[in-house]
Amino acid sequence: MPLSPLSRALVRLPLLILCFCATANIDPLLPQASAGPDASVGVLIMAHGGGAEWNAQVEAVAREVHLPGPIGVSFLMGPGAAAGRFQDVTQDLVRRGAHEIVVIPMLVSSHSGHYEQVRYLVGGTDSLDAEMRQHLEMSGITRAPTDVPIRLAHAMDDAPEVAEALAARALALAREPAAEALFIVGHGPSSSEAYAAWMDNLRRVADTVRARSGFRTVLVDLVKDDASAPVRAEAVQRIRELIQLQHDLTGRDVIVVPLLVASGSLNRQKLPADLAGLPIRYSGEAMLPHPAMARWVEARVREAIKEPPSPLP
Repeated sequence: MPLSPLSRALVRLPLLILCFCATANIDPLLPQASAGPDASVGVLIMAHGGGAEWNAQVEAVAREVHLPGPIGVSFLMGPGAAAGRFQDVTQDLVRRGAHEIVVIPMLVSSHSGHYEQVRYLVGGTDSLDAEMRQHLEMSGITRAPTDVPIRLAHAMDDAPEVAEALAARALALAREPAAEALFIVGHGPSSSEAYAAWMDNLRRVADTVRARSGFRTVLVDLVKDDASAPVRAEAVQRIRELIQLQHDLTGRDVIVVPLLVASGSLNRQKLPADLAGLPIRYSGEAMLPHPAMARWVEARVREAIKEPPSPLP
């Protein structure tokens, strides 16, 4: 029985789709990425802030981010906070053509007081811890007087780029990963609730690092650097005991990698002192300036533009 014109068209449709995909260099069997941000999307990278060297590491990564719109950097604390205040950098992005802004918190966790500072600045919350508010006021940081939409991205959390950077740092110290243990040590919050939320993400990071690197065992914990002296001392003791257990298991020096955004006193002075005498190999390299961190910024921007912007303050 001859096919009707409609039936013949339907039969040819799959072939037409395949021809179009081949011409456009598209794989029809794979999910296609949505359109990325255009030149009207400004990006504001917000980091904790430290001394000039610490801040320079963040600014260097910002220069490696490949996005069409304007990019700015701001800090929450330290000399860089007053020099490049959130509200000033936001207005500068608007002057440079941004019709909307994505704020990227270059922080290890979205469950931190500093993330809440950023959430407050973009209008995502009106409540902010008194100490965190005081930190902003000391640097003259306020919400931005602008009517462009602002979107807030997540912090690093369990992003695959974090695991990529950590695995690279660890493998640079390894001799035979399959027979060795890796310990990842981070800064960490003081409160028990925030600690639990951080660790929920970081255990997934540790699992991804192990899958990427092939270490025999990978553990992670936090030193609670901002906690009271007894709490910090207990956290350090627990970390030392875990590293010793890893050594007992493998009979080899344990690779130790810090989970920190950039290099400063914690990875250069404090952690070496905390871990002194243990059978470890440690270089202290932070995640910056690993190139995965620039790709993390790009990925967070692409994710954020799919979400509704924060309400304007």
